[in-house]
Amino acid sequence: MPRIRVTVVVLGDLGRSPRMLYHAAALADSNADVDLVGCVEHDLPSDLDDRPAVRVHRLPSPSVSERHRLPRPLFVLVAGWNALRLSGALLATLLWRTPRPAVILVQNPPAIPALLVAWIAARLRRARLIVDWHNLGWAMLALSLGARHPLVRLARRHERWAGRRADAHLCVSRALAERLDGWGVGRAHVLPDRPARRFVPIPPAARHAAFTQLAATLRLPESARRPALVVSPTSWGADEDFDLLVDAAVAWDARLRAEDGPAVAVVVSGDGPRRTEYERRFAALGLERVLLRTAWLPADDYPQLLGVADLGLCLHRSASGLDLPMKVLDCFGAGLPVVALDYGPCLGELVRDDENGLLFRDAAELADALHRLLSPAPGPLLDRLRAGVGREATVRWPDAWAAIARPLIAGS
Repeated sequence: MPRIRVTVVVLGDLGRSPRMLYHAAALADSNADVDLVGCVEHDLPSDLDDRPAVRVHRLPSPSVSERHRLPRPLFVLVAGWNALRLSGALLATLLWRTPRPAVILVQNPPAIPALLVAWIAARLRRARLIVDWHNLGWAMLALSLGARHPLVRLARRHERWAGRRADAHLCVSRALAERLDGWGVGRAHVLPDRPARRFVPIPPAARHAAFTQLAATLRLPESARRPALVVSPTSWGADEDFDLLVDAAVAWDARLRAEDGPAVAVVVSGDGPRRTEYERRFAALGLERVLLRTAWLPADDYPQLLGVADLGLCLHRSASGLDLPMKVLDCFGAGLPVVALDYGPCLGELVRDDENGLLFRDAAELADALHRLLSPAPGPLLDRLRAGVGREATVRWPDAWAAIARPLIAGS
């Protein structure tokens, strides 16, 4: 790629925006100078430090970390204040604190104020604007305010208006590309999420030692037999259904006690606004055989957790029905089949039932799927699904990015 400067924008926590971090790393590896703009609430992967072409520019974090729990009128006020505050900080960063770019690549959502501010900066600095659509911002806002709320309707019109003014688009699924085209936003290039190269299976001979290192962090009891381990990577957002996990864990625990089965561990990894609430609920359940744990691991330790696990769990309930959960690809890269909540046809672009995972629709189906795969021990069904995952994970992020995103960003 010709040497150009690209500004990568995330109006949120960079540490929980892996796709945009992958963009930054791939750009740096392709001869670009990268200005990475966003909030830094968690540590970034150490491999970014190995790329001197990437410079991080910090934005202030949003006010009130648990604003999702506020009464609706107060939530609107806090969200409005955050939008104004971040608009000013982002505009100042894009216009004065970063060198003039050839391309501004912005993540959506959030659409407000990211799309408008990025468009203004792109036009004033004579840069191309590319939007990477992960979902629809108005649909995410509707989870808090309801689809009929006037602000949600306004956000929908704004997102469509601002999206039409971009020079090019990337998106995560074919279903989302079709919606954007029908919405009049324009043709989007589908760049599906793929596993990063750091997510790999840990060889069987090394798994016990790696698990032992993590056991203290996960607060798992010491025993002669390692419990089966389920990992649910999450951002603890409103679009993930943890009530299903609570109900399924209760049912599975009762079944294991009735059968005198061995203990199993379910680790919900990650950080986000609803974590504290569900930690209290998990602790109050009093389960005996299903060990529910939460953990935030540094970016460099997270692949090891997936590498020693037996199974992935996805509780994502898409706000729009058009996005795909990237954490599933992390699991696939580590060789893990995934039990995933079936939220609609779009999920079939990623998880194929009984081939690389199992789908469920309610807590009873989730408990049954977990029991079939792991009790009394991981068995032939899990091995067959692992083989399907192995075929899925052959294409990695740098390969997909080079084929689809690089020509678009380079302008060829």
